[in-house]
Amino acid sequence: MEIKIQKTATPAEKPDSSTLGFGKVFTDHMFIMDYTAGEGWHDARIVPFGKVEIHPASTVLHYGSEIFEGLKAYRKADGSVQMFRPIENIRRMNRSAERMCLPQIPEDLALEVLTKFIEFEQEWTPSAEGTSLYIRPFMFGNDESLGVHSVKNATFMIITSPVGSYYKEGINPVKIMIETNDVRAVRGGTGEAKCGGNYAASNRAGDRAEKLGYSQVLWLDGVERKYIEEVGAMNVMFKIGGEIVTPMLAGSILPGITRKSIIELLKSEGYAVSERLISIDELAEALENGTLEEAWGCGTAAVVSPIGELCYKDNKYVINEGKIGEVTQHLYDTLTGIQWGKVEDTFGWTYKIN
Repeated sequence: MEIKIQKTATPAEKPDSSTLGFGKVFTDHMFIMDYTAGEGWHDARIVPFGKVEIHPASTVLHYGSEIFEGLKAYRKADGSVQMFRPIENIRRMNRSAERMCLPQIPEDLALEVLTKFIEFEQEWTPSAEGTSLYIRPFMFGNDESLGVHSVKNATFMIITSPVGSYYKEGINPVKIMIETNDVRAVRGGTGEAKCGGNYAASNRAGDRAEKLGYSQVLWLDGVERKYIEEVGAMNVMFKIGGEIVTPMLAGSILPGITRKSIIELLKSEGYAVSERLISIDELAEALENGTLEEAWGCGTAAVVSPIGELCYKDNKYVINEGKIGEVTQHLYDTLTGIQWGKVEDTFGWTYKIN
């Protein structure tokens, strides 16, 4: 597809890598492409980063017709830039689009425009240790009329942000509160789609946990309220009696790309990995008898986030003496090593921009 380019007249100064946070600074440009029913995707363009004008009756404002993705580009030691498994993000976005009645983007077209935009903005990819260029593709419905129906007009955009290391003071275990009131999702709902409503609905529980001194909440299933699902905005994994256990994908859990990568990596190394239902009772028993050896969350932002303490109904359980486990550290070192080009990619996960 032809992409029209309008360069900014006022390029911004690149920020100091030591001051980078997450999602605070944005690059000079953004990518936009429109969809019209009967015509398909059209008018692909790269324009100066700025505000977006939409109609007050736009579908996204009233009915939440919106999905998004998150991935990163990494600067290797030789100066080249690469992404990590972008086709998996594209496929997940199309699955989210199908669930939310938004138009899907052909995989080859999505990869083409993503690659061309990152190549165009690649100078913004920082090179300091632990830094990267965060990539946020998103889509929203913009029919200019009220009424609940499948979307006929939509906009696809990509914005990018140079981000700092997730762990400014080293990779330290966090404290997690198991949520017993609110639920994140139910099977048949939108839990397996990456849409904004899922995250907005989780904020109340997150605020309660933060006030009690916890970093995230661990969600239970929305029906029986006893099966482990996700931790915050990440998937979760446990090492119990030498076995790696993670909740199975059954329609209410986001199919994480980092989750998938960890499972494939561990299986290739001979670990026993189970994707199954795991109840809070089983987890509590493992905590009490000491067979719960490690626990961690996993996702694009942090890669892996070790869990040092779990709180369930005022009972606090310390995992691995509050220290990062051997497997958790190994996963972090290996995945980040592949992403930054320090470890050989034997899986074919990286996608070079230049």
